[in-house]
Amino acid sequence: MPAASLSSLEALGDQFALNAATERKRMLVIVNPYATTVSDRLRNLVVYALQGRYDVDAIDTEARDHATALTREAAGEGYDVVVAFGGDGTVNEAANGLRGSATPLTCLPGGSTNVYARMLGIPNDIVDATEHLLRIADDWRPRQVHMAMVNERSFLFSAGLGLDASVVAQVESHPKLKARFGPYYFAYAGFAEFFGKYVTNAPRLEAIADGGAPLPGATVLVQKGDPYTYFRHIPIRAGEGAQLTDPTLAGIVLRNTRATVMPGVLWRMFSARAQLTRHRQVDGFTGVRELLVRTTDGRPIPLQVDGDFIGDVTEAAFRVDDAPLHVVS
Repeated sequence: MPAASLSSLEALGDQFALNAATERKRMLVIVNPYATTVSDRLRNLVVYALQGRYDVDAIDTEARDHATALTREAAGEGYDVVVAFGGDGTVNEAANGLRGSATPLTCLPGGSTNVYARMLGIPNDIVDATEHLLRIADDWRPRQVHMAMVNERSFLFSAGLGLDASVVAQVESHPKLKARFGPYYFAYAGFAEFFGKYVTNAPRLEAIADGGAPLPGATVLVQKGDPYTYFRHIPIRAGEGAQLTDPTLAGIVLRNTRATVMPGVLWRMFSARAQLTRHRQVDGFTGVRELLVRTTDGRPIPLQVDGDFIGDVTEAAFRVDDAPLHVVS
């Protein structure tokens, strides 16, 4: 990060401390020290800046699911807010620890994409995002949103089975390339997985929405919010009608992944106007409360949630999480 930006963080804390409200909220910052853009110096400067308006404690995560344990303890100890400072995986873990409690979650961008932070309206620049959190201390408006679940695993905004999850699995197996090249490595992995596995021998599956007729396909994308993800600053959209505050799911079933199909699919996902659900090889669903996806050829299919690969499955049962999650942004 440029030195000018780091200096801006130092100045933010001093600036807001001068006009700080008398009552200061207790804030716990959960930091993933291995996230793409997080460093020790940045962590310390962010905490210093936030102390201009909050009583701040900060803890680094040490292993997978550590953030879930830490946020669960924070809710029990009466913190007013928990900040997930890392990528979407860190945010997902933090949310799982807070679901069902009254303690709100918020985010600071520390990953390569930071989808959920952007969905909440938090800037993707760390200096702007820190200033945003300082300003909302005087305009505190927690709100309730819904998470989703797949096979009892909670997720915040998206899940995928098939090609999408294959790409995530490939990227996660090369963390150094992910950190260095970011979305460009995702694009490279996408082409490699497509031509290596999906163009001629894609898995076969079917999706059943709210007990309706099966929709056959090769890939399913499920959304709890919009957009599905980002490529740098470009929102990537798949299904229609997904809202964080609604108790329903949306998404698409891609019928096949032939080489003649994918260029049109990708163009619509990147387009600001064209809708993917109007592609002739795509079936969309919206306002769905339960979705069952299962293989029809016996092959396990890769599954990812919120950008984390969680394994291969032969069946995935989706629903909206009954436990509330509160957020503030």
